[in-house]
Amino acid sequence: MAYEVEPPKYLRLAQTLQRRIEDGTYAPGVRVPSENQLVQTFGMSRPTVVRALELLKRDGWLESRQGYGTIVRGRPTAAADQDRRGQQALSRDELRAPGRLVEVGYVPVPKRVASVLGLPKRAKVLMRRFLVEDEGEPFELVSSYFPAGMVEGTDLETTEALSGSTREHLEARKKVRFDHVQERISARLPEPAEGELLDVPDGVPVLSVLVVACDASGQALQVSDVLLPADRQELEDNYRLS
Repeated sequence: MAYEVEPPKYLRLAQTLQRRIEDGTYAPGVRVPSENQLVQTFGMSRPTVVRALELLKRDGWLESRQGYGTIVRGRPTAAADQDRRGQQALSRDELRAPGRLVEVGYVPVPKRVASVLGLPKRAKVLMRRFLVEDEGEPFELVSSYFPAGMVEGTDLETTEALSGSTREHLEARKKVRFDHVQERISARLPEPAEGELLDVPDGVPVLSVLVVACDASGQALQVSDVLLPADRQELEDNYRLS
């Protein structure tokens, strides 16, 4: 059984504001819209807006200046170094990354992928499966799925490792632009082929990070299912106590 964790509203708003800082919509030193303006723009409650702003202040994206409001500080150094599974999955160079391409072909679209791509259950999608290794040991299994419209005119069907990332390849060949990523975290038992590739003992679950890469309109361009053996992961978070 998989347990998907949907980000709360305040976190989704914080992520949206963060993307606007990153793309220059809100430049360093600029005052961000007021709480009232954000409430009206995003249709969210004031407590949700306040919590999102406080989160961005805590993480160093924003700061309050008395008599002036909330201004943009810019991209924190810590954020630049943050390990993001989604970003890694999209930027991995198959030819140079530690690991190997283990499978390329058309497969029935998994249910969890069909829902985000808007495809019927029996549709087929192209899958590229890459096994990431650490000193020769399996560490991460990345299965990337592409709808037919994204495959035509590309080299995604090749069974050879691509030079450069799939994101770079699609942006160059299909003239699309990746705008943002949604991540859905769940835990489940691996399928037999997945467990064998990851060398996971029977009964040991895997963590699944479903990475949905979208354009500015929200259209999914690529979906990657990043699997990590749960018995080899150590998650750490640091936060301030109020």
